[in-house]
Amino acid sequence: MARVEQPAPPFPLRELDTPALVVDLPRLERNLGRWQLYCDEHGLRNRPHAKTHKCIELARRQLALGAVGLTCQKLSEAEVLAASEPPEILIPYNILGASKLARLARLLARVPLVVSVDADALLAGLARAAAEAGRELGVLVECDAGFGRAGVASPAAAAELAARIARHDGLRFAGFLSHPVLDGTGAFLVEACAASGRRGLEPEIVSIGGTRTMWNSGSLRPPATEYRAGSYVFYDLGGVAAAVATPDDVALTVTSTVVSRPARDRAILDAGSKTLSSDPGPAQGCGTVAEAPGAVISRLDEEHAIVSVPDGDPLTLGARVSIVPNHVCATVALADVLWIRSGDQIVDRWAVAARGCTT
Repeated sequence: MARVEQPAPPFPLRELDTPALVVDLPRLERNLGRWQLYCDEHGLRNRPHAKTHKCIELARRQLALGAVGLTCQKLSEAEVLAASEPPEILIPYNILGASKLARLARLLARVPLVVSVDADALLAGLARAAAEAGRELGVLVECDAGFGRAGVASPAAAAELAARIARHDGLRFAGFLSHPVLDGTGAFLVEACAASGRRGLEPEIVSIGGTRTMWNSGSLRPPATEYRAGSYVFYDLGGVAAAVATPDDVALTVTSTVVSRPARDRAILDAGSKTLSSDPGPAQGCGTVAEAPGAVISRLDEEHAIVSVPDGDPLTLGARVSIVPNHVCATVALADVLWIRSGDQIVDRWAVAARGCTT
C-alpha cells in the first residue's frame, strides 16, 4: 500500500497531518549561528555531531557556517551524510570485522575520514582498509576520563596506543578524543598530550564533546582543539533542564492531535512510542505538552500517548498540541521527515536521510 503523502510545501501549519516533527526555522538558524560564533570566538573547531539530525540539508547548513566537518556515530550514518560533501568525517567508534572494514575502505576513497580506537588489536584491520582505499586514515585514541564506556583508562595507555598507531603504514596518529566532558577530562588530555609529545608525537586534534557542557568548552582550550555538539541544533527538555538552553531555544517539537478524551483526567494523543522517544527526562513523563504544561505524558503505547491531565486543561478532542521531547536525538531517529516551519507556514520538508543507520 502506498504511503499517505502530506501536501507539498508551502502550506499552512494547520493542514499538516499528525503526528509530525516540526522544526522552527528561525530558532534553528539562531542555534546554528550562535554555536558557530562561540567556537570561532574561542578558537575551537566546530565538528557537529550529525547523529542528532541525520539530515543532509541540515549538515550542509552547519558546514556553510564554518563547521570543519561532521561527526557521525556509525559508519552507515557517515555513508549517507557524505552526500553533504564535508571536508572530513569523524567516526568516533571502534570499527572492526571484514564487512565494516570493506565499507570503511570504500567510504575513505570518497571522503577524508578520521576514526577512533581504544585497542591495538583494531589497527591492522584499519591499515588494510587504508591501503585498499589508497588514502591515509586519521586515527584518534579514545580516552575514558571517568565515564566508564569505551576508551583507554590512563594517559600513559593513550600515549602508548598513539605510538602503536604511528607504526602502521597508512594510518596517521591524529590525536585524542574523549566524551563526555567531566571534571577530570582536561587534566587527562593534558597529560596524554605531554606523554605522546615525549615520544615525538604531537596531536593535531584533541576532540571533546557533549551538548550539556558546550558553553564551558572554551575553558578547555588548550588542550582541546575541537568540539562535538549534537542536540544544540534543536535542543530538548534535557538541554533546558541543564541550563544549556531556554524554552525559547527549542526548535523541534512533535505536533500531535488529541484523538480521545475517555475520562475527565485522561487524554489520548496520536504520538505514541513510534513517534516519541521513551527516554527519561528531567521530570515525570515522556515529554511536555506545551499547551498544557501541567499535564503528564504518563505512558506511551505504539500509537497512543496516554496523558494525565489536571482540571481545566485545554486538551479537548481534536485539539492540536506541540510536544517538547525529553531526548531529541532518539525522537528524530524515529521519523522519516522534518517539517520546516516559519511562522504559521510549513515552508519545506527535509528527509531524515540517515534514519535507521545503526551499523
